[in-house]
Amino acid sequence: MNINWFPGHMHKAQKEIRKLVPEVDLVIEVIDARLPYSSQNPLLQKIRRDKPCIKLLNKADLADPELTQTWIRSIESNNHNKAYAITSDQPNLVQQIPSWCRSWFPEREHNKKPIQVMIMGIPNVGKSTIINTIAERQITQTGNEAAVTKQQQRIKLRDHVILYDTPGVLWPKFHNQNSAFRLAFSGAIKDTVIDHEEIAFIGAEYLMQAYPQLLRHRFRMDTLPNEVFDLLTEIGAKRGSLRSGGMIDLDKISKIFINEFRTGQIGRITLETPDMMEQEELAVKKEIEQKAERKAERLAKFKKSK
Repeated sequence: MNINWFPGHMHKAQKEIRKLVPEVDLVIEVIDARLPYSSQNPLLQKIRRDKPCIKLLNKADLADPELTQTWIRSIESNNHNKAYAITSDQPNLVQQIPSWCRSWFPEREHNKKPIQVMIMGIPNVGKSTIINTIAERQITQTGNEAAVTKQQQRIKLRDHVILYDTPGVLWPKFHNQNSAFRLAFSGAIKDTVIDHEEIAFIGAEYLMQAYPQLLRHRFRMDTLPNEVFDLLTEIGAKRGSLRSGGMIDLDKISKIFINEFRTGQIGRITLETPDMMEQEELAVKKEIEQKAERKAERLAKFKKSK
């Protein structure tokens, strides 16, 4: 799998975010609790530097609760970060977000100076639903597909908080293709640009290792097959996903499998851990360095041959 998806409006959104960050007091980043690392925008840390940041681990009801707490501790090891696990069906919790913002600036309790806050998140992470819940009115369009919000908005909230909404942004190149897979599996990348069979195979392989008991329970299996193909074939037979001649319709069962993960029907699942991400970061760094070395060697040979 090799995913690089960056439509034109994403370039515009990234420019808007870079321009806005210096003007705000605090940044809220909505991330997916099932993939807290892969759903972060790696450019944000560079842009905001030491500016306070609240990380909202949304869809926490779909994620592994123990790993969610592990991720919160990992995120808050940076003193400039606070992290909260939320879900859209807990409006009373979501509506506390303005007070969480004010807690960063106790000195403003006296002068009531407005707090300027920017909220951002990758496509389909639930940002628009969160904004509508905080504002207690329909402010932004919501939808179960990537890239619904298209332009920046300024929203006045209670507690003297002014919120700037930004379009969902993915980044121009996925150096870590494992993160690209997780984003595709979760629905952050439009289904029209992914290979459903490949995504389902990779997803099933991870779940067989990390959550075998959930697979057995969901698909009523006493034991799991050793091979991913056999797993999806058996699931397809149970679900009647057959083509003429009795062959399994892999495309159909792949889409069913992906949907059942996304909707939480398989169970509460987290696709990555802080330790995994540390290892993957090292691997990606090594790969980038090796590519740079090969490029330098080619350039040197080219100059020598002239």
